[in-house]
Amino acid sequence: MDLPTLLVSGRLLRRYKRFLADVALDDGTRITAHCPNTGSLMGCAEPGLRVWLSRSDNPKRKYALTWELVQTGEGTLVGIHTGRSNRLVQEAIATGVIPELAGYASLRPEVPFGREGSRADLLLARDDSRCFVEVKNVTAAVSGGIALFPDAVTQRGAKHLRELMGCLAEGERAVLVFSVQRGDAGEVRPADDIDPVYGRVLREAIQAGVEVYAYRAGVSPRSITLQERIPVVCP
Repeated sequence: MDLPTLLVSGRLLRRYKRFLADVALDDGTRITAHCPNTGSLMGCAEPGLRVWLSRSDNPKRKYALTWELVQTGEGTLVGIHTGRSNRLVQEAIATGVIPELAGYASLRPEVPFGREGSRADLLLARDDSRCFVEVKNVTAAVSGGIALFPDAVTQRGAKHLRELMGCLAEGERAVLVFSVQRGDAGEVRPADDIDPVYGRVLREAIQAGVEVYAYRAGVSPRSITLQERIPVVCP
């Protein structure tokens, strides 16, 4: 996935109110940008980190710049824009990077499903077979190449797992894909210390038959592309 051209770079001053980030641009200008990530951005939001922003030409937007990338203290580029995860997975399916989801005749995004009023990120279909796919963006990591999800308590994430289990009970295929927007991750684990409920429900979902995959991306200021599968480990 190509990123918008001519990303603006600078240094993060602070991230606050979930959706806002103050940045000192390289030319010395201080601006407020939209932060398209509602998580804690653990390890990705320390003041002084180098960041890249895209610019919108929409005159109705209050904040013209959107935070796209950050370089961690260890030097890893991370894509923090959660809104790009679904497209990353769609492109990876189309190009054959995710063979587990190959062979479907159609793909529809944002399809209502489940008993709790959710929307599936993707619905794949062929003949009478359907596959409901939930996509989760992963940005947090700790030492040893261990990426973590979630980085904040997510009741919504647990709800989506329950919905996927409900799909299984109705004879449908159900898949969770962790879209890991950082190139230093060697595996994904549930962040039990942050959200033990999510970790418990994830294990229940796997036991019930929900397929769970993680794909790691290559990230640069020009593009983000899912490249290879890495293990999902639930000790």
